[in-house]
Amino acid sequence: MKKLTFYLMMMVLSLGAFPTTMFAAENNVGAVTPKEIPAEVQKMLNRLDEIKAMDKSELNSSEKKELRKEVRAIKSELRSSGNGVYFSVGAIIIIILLLILLL
Repeated sequence: MKKLTFYLMMMVLSLGAFPTTMFAAENNVGAVTPKEIPAEVQKMLNRLDEIKAMDKSELNSSEKKELRKEVRAIKSELRSSGNGVYFSVGAIIIIILLLILLL
């Protein structure tokens, strides 16, 4: 029994040795199709594209400042609209340890 727990603990500890970037490369974030994007988010993305395509050399400083504020507001709203649940590697290891100890 002691050997089994020792091997399980070593396996769990070795999982933490892998770099997290290796696992992050497997997720393809850019593979979202347009039909999965809500209409409100698509409007904000289109507005960001419009602002990027603008010729800003003819604008005065106050207009540029307003555009920067608008871009920041849109980006912060897009970040806050993400409803994902994220687990860190440490949290996963703790969950596995608790499952092993409690079962």
